[in-house]
Amino acid sequence: MGNEGENKLTPMMLQYRQVKGEIPPGAILFFRLGDFYEMFFEDAQKASPILDVALTQRAGVPMCGIPYHALENYLPRLLEAGIKVAIAEQVEDPSLAKGLVKRKITRVITPGTMLDTSMLSPKQNNFLTAINRSGNRFGLAFLDISTGDFGLMELPGLPELETELHRLQSRECLLPESLLSAWERDKSFPYAPSQLLWTPLPDWLFSFDCADELLRRHFSVASLDGFGCRGLNTAVGTAGAILHYASENLRQAVGHVRKLRSCHSSEYMVLDNISQRNLELVEPLAGGKREGTLLSVLDETKTPMGSRLLRDWLLRPLATKDAINSRLDAVDALRDDPLTLAELREIVTSIRDLERIIARINVGSANARDMLALAKSLEALPGVKTLLSSFETPLLAGLSSHLHDFESLCLKIRAALHDDPPISLMDGGLIREGYNSSLDELRRAASEGKEWLASIQTKEQERTGIKSLKVRYNKVFGYYIEISKSNLQYAPGDYIRKQTLANCERFITPELKEIETKILGAEDKSVALEYELFQELRQFALGFTAEIQESAAAIAALDTLASLSECARKYNYCRPHISEEPVLDIKAGRHPVLDAAMKGERFVPNDLLLDGDDNRMMIITGPNMAG
Repeated sequence: MGNEGENKLTPMMLQYRQVKGEIPPGAILFFRLGDFYEMFFEDAQKASPILDVALTQRAGVPMCGIPYHALENYLPRLLEAGIKVAIAEQVEDPSLAKGLVKRKITRVITPGTMLDTSMLSPKQNNFLTAINRSGNRFGLAFLDISTGDFGLMELPGLPELETELHRLQSRECLLPESLLSAWERDKSFPYAPSQLLWTPLPDWLFSFDCADELLRRHFSVASLDGFGCRGLNTAVGTAGAILHYASENLRQAVGHVRKLRSCHSSEYMVLDNISQRNLELVEPLAGGKREGTLLSVLDETKTPMGSRLLRDWLLRPLATKDAINSRLDAVDALRDDPLTLAELREIVTSIRDLERIIARINVGSANARDMLALAKSLEALPGVKTLLSSFETPLLAGLSSHLHDFESLCLKIRAALHDDPPISLMDGGLIREGYNSSLDELRRAASEGKEWLASIQTKEQERTGIKSLKVRYNKVFGYYIEISKSNLQYAPGDYIRKQTLANCERFITPELKEIETKILGAEDKSVALEYELFQELRQFALGFTAEIQESAAAIAALDTLASLSECARKYNYCRPHISEEPVLDIKAGRHPVLDAAMKGERFVPNDLLLDGDDNRMMIITGPNMAG
């Protein structure tokens, strides 16, 4: 729009244009107006058909909108279409604003930076990735902002990059603008998941020097060598870019991202994307849900954290004998003690998604129900620790040592919050009576005022002789006296007419307005104080972030091991003997997916022996064998 068009815009539309200029190109702006998020101009035209909302016009300006409380219902539709959304909130009380209400961008939501549980799969990570190229090698970083899982790696070539993008099932990938231009010019984009959104960023964000400084400052360390990053300059550059992007979109620091892990391919078996697909590890060849996959058979986990970890274990099998045997020792120990296994699984069932709860607490989006879920989950840890004490297996003993004591945090949460608080933090009803004396006084003032109102209704009914007289309330007029048309002749002269309706009239009196001021003043102050107390509680929980994340990781690993033990018991699996010799010797082997799918029918087991001597497998092929 040119200067002439800008001059014709209202002050609010000029404010909209200013805010719109602060967001990433291509993002749609949700502009808060009262109880709605409104979209204007090209944003409205773009969003209307995707959101299935009416496109209207006002003064020639295209517009559409959604109720603010329905954001979670509409937002996923835009994100699934690969469209970023910027949220502009009102940052001052409209009743106190002088002129236009101030608004600012509070967050930018992209497919890779989602935090709301309603938009995330509980059983799968939501990874944001970043890549850069140095010669033929690639640096790759990944971050699940909803859990704080942050890692990097360097890869020898494009096939390995494609493998990792498919394993991570990234929804959004950051890359330097120059790399995107080169791929567009050469038409050499990597084979990537279909849902992947490519997001170009300035090249300088991927530089090692910039990233090294940003990461060291974030983790408060003098060097990144402790994270295993020595010599991984290209990967460090991608990690810096990803952390910058996440912080910018959330409009705050990501305090729950506390570790950076370097992934070395020698520790794991590399399964390329073709192998992942053909083996149907986590997705069936036919697409759709995960039924018919190895994951669907082995996933007996009780927590979302465990389910996500099991998926990771299947896609990154261990490649060293000692590490494999360590896991098998733990699975064996749990399987051999079915009573303790059952008790552990029952307790773990009560543990919520600690990884994502502590992430929401850190970014300030956790509500009172999240805090209670946190307390309930942490209260289960001592029982888990007691049961684990009976095992001497090193892996299980190590998990037990990572379960911390949160008694002080749980007691504070229980003392502060009602057992069934509302979802909204701005309507009161969060804090228990007796937790804060100032809050109790405000509540008493509001309660006494309402009792006074009830007495006024009785007094006015007696004074006027109008038995149907009512004292009512709405947000527009506050408290008022309502008299039906048939009784208007009995209205006293000191009543001040406020509104005339078809069947009644509404009045106010000086006494009524005085009490209203006391009640509403006390209620407003009470709600504001409750929110302040809740923020203090959330801030108190932040101090336990590291311990909660460590305990969550231990519970996820225990849940995954227990799931494998339950499957071993359920399907009568036996422990394999791991050899570093070139031998594969299977006795009475059963395909786990087919065996489970037969549902009671007998699966005929098969033996298999392959070695480097006489028992080999050969594939004979030729020019006409493709069909």
